[in-house]
Amino acid sequence: MPKEKIEEIKTAIQGSNILSEEEKSQSMRHIEEWITEDRAFGLIYDELLEINEVFKEIFRELGII
Repeated sequence: MPKEKIEEIKTAIQGSNILSEEEKSQSMRHIEEWITEDRAFGLIYDELLEINEVFKEIFRELGII
């Protein structure tokens, strides 16, 4: 996934009014781990959906899915 899209995802997470602060924090930790481990987008997407289904809409709005 291009670095720009990852930054867009982080910005969307931080700006979300739907996610709790704990969900935001947990999501950001996961993303940083995945970037470090160079995980595929599908895994990132699936694991974020486990945190909150709102990620479908966030990714849709960003044009990622």
